[in-house]
Amino acid sequence: MSKLQRLAAERARRQNERASLEESLRLSEGRPSSYAESLERLRRPIRPSSSQGSETLLDPAPVDQAPIGPQSNADTPIGSQSNTDNEAEKSPDSTPASDPVPVQPQGMPVPRLEDLRAAPSRFAIALLGLTPDGRRPDPEPSRYPAHIAQFTAYPTDFDMSAFLGPSPDDIALAAKGPRVGLKAASGPAGSAKSTKKIGDGVKAMTISAAPKPKKRNIDVLAEYNQSQSKPSVNFVVIGHVDHGKSTLLGRLLADLKVVDERTIEQYRREADKMGKSSFAWAWVLDQTSEERSRGITMDTAVNRFETDKASFTILDAPGHRDFIPKMIAGASQADFAVLVIDASPNAFESGIKGQTREHALLVRSMGVQRIIVAVNKMDTINWSHERFQEIQQQMLAFLTTAGFRNEAVSFLPCSGLNGDNVAQRGSENKNASWYTGPNLVELLEDSSPMAQALDKPFRMSIGDIFRGGVSYPLSVSGRLDAGTLQVGQKVKAMPSEESATIKAIERDDQSVDWAVAGHMVVLHLADIDPIHLKVGDVLCSLEHPIANVATLTIKALVFDHLTPMSVDVHRGHLHAPGRITKLVGVLNKASGAVVKKKPKIIKPGAVARIVVELDQSVPLEAPARIILRSNGETVAAGLVEEGRARVEVPDS
Repeated sequence: MSKLQRLAAERARRQNERASLEESLRLSEGRPSSYAESLERLRRPIRPSSSQGSETLLDPAPVDQAPIGPQSNADTPIGSQSNTDNEAEKSPDSTPASDPVPVQPQGMPVPRLEDLRAAPSRFAIALLGLTPDGRRPDPEPSRYPAHIAQFTAYPTDFDMSAFLGPSPDDIALAAKGPRVGLKAASGPAGSAKSTKKIGDGVKAMTISAAPKPKKRNIDVLAEYNQSQSKPSVNFVVIGHVDHGKSTLLGRLLADLKVVDERTIEQYRREADKMGKSSFAWAWVLDQTSEERSRGITMDTAVNRFETDKASFTILDAPGHRDFIPKMIAGASQADFAVLVIDASPNAFESGIKGQTREHALLVRSMGVQRIIVAVNKMDTINWSHERFQEIQQQMLAFLTTAGFRNEAVSFLPCSGLNGDNVAQRGSENKNASWYTGPNLVELLEDSSPMAQALDKPFRMSIGDIFRGGVSYPLSVSGRLDAGTLQVGQKVKAMPSEESATIKAIERDDQSVDWAVAGHMVVLHLADIDPIHLKVGDVLCSLEHPIANVATLTIKALVFDHLTPMSVDVHRGHLHAPGRITKLVGVLNKASGAVVKKKPKIIKPGAVARIVVELDQSVPLEAPARIILRSNGETVAAGLVEEGRARVEVPDS
């Protein structure tokens, strides 16, 4: 039998022994120490024997045994650990091995591993704290863990006196003398005095907040009257959905070079990919992905441009009926309105039954007196003069009925997609030669802003709340409804009744020191927590604050049947639920006298006085213009005649 065959046979035999041993140990009631010893014995390497083909187990000596001394047994062979192992090594199958592994002759002491080590050097003794014979001294109690404390021992004979005196650098610095601008410490007394002085200086150090802006006491009205700046005009664009409002305004901004040609080309490419090539101009104002995918305006878009005569702010209101509250918020900031009408067949007729009519009534109810009617998409009807006259007659009759004067209404035929009569007069179409009037830009320049209440106490409705940057953690935007404002002025936020300081003012993206009623501004606030502000709140004068009211007496123009019912009160960005609790009477439209007291129902077209109870107090005062809506429909609009605070009934 060859050596490899003998080795394979022995391995098979040992595997069988291991299996039988593990099975017997599993069935026994437990000898965990014997089990561990048996497994350790089975894991020992095999040494083949050259005489009888058997194999001998090698049991290396443990490394951590004590060094040889008088108390140690030098005759013990390597590997003698237990009686079980000795019996296994003395089995008749095993014979002395004659392989490359050295075997110590019988009776000769076997050297241990620690005996072969050299004596520790003086460096090791000093570093590790060993005794001269190489042992570690008994460790002293330490607050460090054991694996760290073993490195913290130092030799007891180490001389520490060299570290008690000044270092060579200290000696060299002392020889150079004191530095310029510093006092040299003279002995222990001087050091203590210097240390106390430094400590007092550290205690006096404080981290102060940014300096608060100081009010400059500017005469804002005098500054406004002396200013030579262009008048600031705000106008809202209204009309039925898909009548081309955003397209018309996008073409206007592009022709006035407010939007560069590269941006327009990018919008064209993106619109072509979506199969909406005609929407490229509308995307100048419709910036969100949802607006672009749906093809409608969902929020009031704001943009600015300037001409030689004025500075304009565009408020592009949504035309869909689901976004009427957004339209009300935008129209409440306008000086005049641009009503866009689609001249396409059946488009005008569907609009007059929808948002064309409702938008016109809403802007008039909010105090807008000037309106420009832009008859759009004239290219689709080949600039038909008859169609334009038909639309003009019907709309003029409706607008005069709604309360607009004839001289305050202007009509303009145009094409937003082609740019006809937008920033340039005329059209390439020969059929458009019948119109020789002004274009859209000229009509905008001829529209003067509304008269503003400059001498009234400061009022501003918050339209948006945001973070203006690192220097301005809290900023609000909106239009000044009344009064004046300057940097450093204290204001009060209602209904929270918290005060704030005007840290900075921005108008038309420029930092200014003051603003007056009618300006669209961004205010950077200080000394107020953002939780005390929300959209629709009012910033007002600290000396003349606006009152929080819960009961409103309203003189309203009725658009739909009114009964005691739930309604929503809209005032700019303010939205408050309430309920009509009392129908006081029906009024005469001319004189305002009561013609019928306590009616049970009020019909559309009538003027009535009603009482509305709000669910929560809101900042409103007479003569504020408000809109009443119910179930998604506008039911009335009018003026607040009186507002009363909620009466708290004490608990009995």
